[in-house]
Order: sequence, then C-alpha cells, then structure tokens
Amino acid sequence: MLEKVKDVLNEIRPMLKADGGDVELVEVTPDGSVKLKLLGACGHCPMSIMTLKMGIEKRLKEKVPEIREVIAV
Repeated sequence: MLEKVKDVLNEIRPMLKADGGDVELVEVTPDGSVKLKLLGACGHCPMSIMTLKMGIEKRLKEKVPEIREVIAV
C-alpha cells in the first residue's frame, strides 16, 4: 500500500509544485490512514484543507481503495 500511495503522490506533486507547494508523506498506518505534511505555499494557504480533502484524499481513495482517510500533520 505504501508504494501505491507514493505513486499517487508523485502524480499529484507537479500540480502542487506549480502553485509553489509540495507534499511530504509522513506515514501510512496499517488501518489505512495516510499522514501528510503540506509544504511550501501549500503549508500556509487558507485553501490547504480543501486541497488535502477534495484533491489529494479523493485521488488517493480512487487509486488506493484501502485508504480510509488522509490526515494533515
């Protein structure tokens, strides 16, 4: 599951970088939680929660159905 999550994040990363941000994978737990840290412009953007939930989490759940939730740390 970890490698699948990394692959999806690598697909998403260019879009984040285009806006001056990035994402760091902190942990994938056995119960399907993915812990991410938003970096750069994404780290302090007021829309970062929307990016996390409606963008990254949605894409991860589509590609890796075992994912239960995405948490910002």
